[in-house]
Amino acid sequence: MTITQLPAPVVTADELEHRLSPPESLRPWITEIAHIPTVRPEAMAFTHVPQAVTTIVLRTEESGRRDALVVGPRTRASYANPSKPAGCTRIRLAPGASQPLLGLPAADLTNRVALLADLPGTAADLAGALTELAPEDILPFLESELPQRLSEDRTRRDHRRLLGSAVAAMDASAPITDLATSLAISERQLRNLFTTGIGVSPKHYARITRVRQVLSAAGGIVSAAGNTPWSHVATANGYYDQSHMTADFRSLMGVPPTAYFRGDIPAPTPCQSLTRFMN
Repeated sequence: MTITQLPAPVVTADELEHRLSPPESLRPWITEIAHIPTVRPEAMAFTHVPQAVTTIVLRTEESGRRDALVVGPRTRASYANPSKPAGCTRIRLAPGASQPLLGLPAADLTNRVALLADLPGTAADLAGALTELAPEDILPFLESELPQRLSEDRTRRDHRRLLGSAVAAMDASAPITDLATSLAISERQLRNLFTTGIGVSPKHYARITRVRQVLSAAGGIVSAAGNTPWSHVATANGYYDQSHMTADFRSLMGVPPTAYFRGDIPAPTPCQSLTRFMN
């Protein structure tokens, strides 16, 4: 089967972002800051793609209401229609940064949404100030505040750096055993690093990475009305074959890739409810 049909509009939140790289002083904890302008309710669904990243979300409604939220790693896609006009700024945390910034291992936030002010970490003290800032003022504020507020012992800093090396070295199609060997640690240590520092296992991290690659690769092909076989997309992104890719895609996105790219996606669901943490 080839990719020939043009898609019905399937909009992902990532496609609307304007992204900025943080300065060197923030890179141990933050990988990216992305701004989404005000989005108005539409007839089409809004897709939140799986992502193995913990994110601080500063949300501003057109009415003026502002919230500072923490969105944990998402292991499956969700589909929603915005109920109110709103924009947001997303602060994506680096692997291993959840504990020093938020006071919790990333696994405690997986598939959860919480108020930043409810969490026990350093960033909670900045929640009020962050909600008052214009998007262009967020980076300078974080650069002036975070480095002087954060402190890590040597063990935690070494774990964070090792995790960063693991993420950088990961080949989504390679056995996890090979990655552990290349880092001179056991598979158990590697799993613990990923679960604590990222919120998902190395295997699930690799699955999310592959599906995101398929979304990017196939989306470009479809938009150009190409005739590339799905089997080629599968092998180019580390799958054994097309059926393996389809099963993984359906598991994480809720529908197979052919359905997704023609706009036949799951019905929108309400926004995820907040998980309350005792600060």
